[in-house]
Amino acid sequence: MTSVPTAYSQLHQLFIHGEWIAGRSARTNTDVDPYSGEVLVEIQQATPEQLNQAYQAAQQAQKKWGSSLPQERAGLLARVAHILDQRAEEIIRWIIRESGSTRLKATIELMSAKGIVLEAAGFPFHMQGDILPSLFPGQSSRVYREPLGVIGVISPWNFPFHLSMRSIAPALATGNTVVLKPASDTPVTGGTLLAAIFEEAGAPAGTLNVVVGAGSEIGDAFVEHPIPRFISFTGSTPVGQGISKLATGGKHIKRVALELGGNAPIVVLDDADIEDAAAGAVAGRFLHQGQICMSTNRAIVDAKVYDQFVEAVARRTRQLKFGNPDQIANVIGPIINTKQLADVQAKVAQALQDGARLVVGGSAQGNVLPPHVLADVEPHWSIAKDETFGPVLPIIRARDEAHALELANASEFGLSSSVYTRDLARGVRFARGIEAGMTHINNMSVGDQPNAPFGGEKNSGLGRFNGRWILEEFTRTHWITVQEQGRAHYPL
Repeated sequence: MTSVPTAYSQLHQLFIHGEWIAGRSARTNTDVDPYSGEVLVEIQQATPEQLNQAYQAAQQAQKKWGSSLPQERAGLLARVAHILDQRAEEIIRWIIRESGSTRLKATIELMSAKGIVLEAAGFPFHMQGDILPSLFPGQSSRVYREPLGVIGVISPWNFPFHLSMRSIAPALATGNTVVLKPASDTPVTGGTLLAAIFEEAGAPAGTLNVVVGAGSEIGDAFVEHPIPRFISFTGSTPVGQGISKLATGGKHIKRVALELGGNAPIVVLDDADIEDAAAGAVAGRFLHQGQICMSTNRAIVDAKVYDQFVEAVARRTRQLKFGNPDQIANVIGPIINTKQLADVQAKVAQALQDGARLVVGGSAQGNVLPPHVLADVEPHWSIAKDETFGPVLPIIRARDEAHALELANASEFGLSSSVYTRDLARGVRFARGIEAGMTHINNMSVGDQPNAPFGGEKNSGLGRFNGRWILEEFTRTHWITVQEQGRAHYPL
């Protein structure tokens, strides 16, 4: 019988150069359970000097880690995957308590993170280069694939464990080292918990460093610091735009991957299976209280099946249970904090004032907002144009297929999307017309697989995560020629 490992106890500290240390900032991060209000941990935050120490540690460690054998890097990730299995309940409990995730969502998040780890474990063996034909006699022309160096990762609060791991595992697999700054709402599941796991797995000191700090104190310095060669950011579009300017417009130009906001449409064409489409809309909108960048932010429905779809969605939504996220029957838990809850409530109030019809709703209980369905929404209203990080589904009527495509593309965002139709060829044609990084036919808009490209278009970001696409992001190509025989002639 396998014994349960002792729970981690040092998660209230920073992790720099393989050591757990207290932050030296005057500011404290008070980490609160969004459902119960319980204080989980208090973390003294990092100063700019400690951020610099973390980057220096990562740079020092990268020289050796970048030249390590592929089986060493793969072995580390294999051990991490084993720890994720051993500590599954401990990790799930942290995700539930810190991010307000339901047990279902927390389990999905852990499994997604493990999938990334297992996918990345193969990357050290795919760092291939090329031998190219040369234009000169006696010369070999080679292309080597090398690590970038140090990668700075800024992760969000909604899927903190998975979205931190999504950058950490591939970065380490490809010979880079990492400095991670988790979101203030989830400093443990997005940060220190991962540090503890990699420490237990035997990661060399300095390969992964975690700093918890206020954006106003270390945010700009995190991006502008001369050491990181790449900044991986997941979060809101306005913050991402600022990070892009700092990373590419300053003294030290660096690469960026930005996974930003979304406004994912589900499009229901006139030949769709309505019950299937309704199920996809409800799952795609209300999973994790709608606090997912890929979440279905608006339903666009052909007029011929509009009323039928609204009725089917309403029936399913009324059956959803909400409340304590640790109770398995509840599929909707709390909004992450009171500020975010107030923002969602204000958007609902504005939509009703604009003329939306409230089909399903209810009053908040603490930070738990019951699922809302709004019908007869106009596409130019803010509830349809803006991303709503909450359990609210606006439904828009489309005249026909052409109008539905026009509405789907009428957004500054282009992350995920979905379309429902019984005609699969029609679905593919429609999907290829959507200006988004991802489109799912007869499936919900929330979809992420470790070997498939994840990323958006327009204001939804730059770059791609997962599979060979993140391998390209986190490495550099280096062209080297070798003149093996003396060159007879030069141009001068």
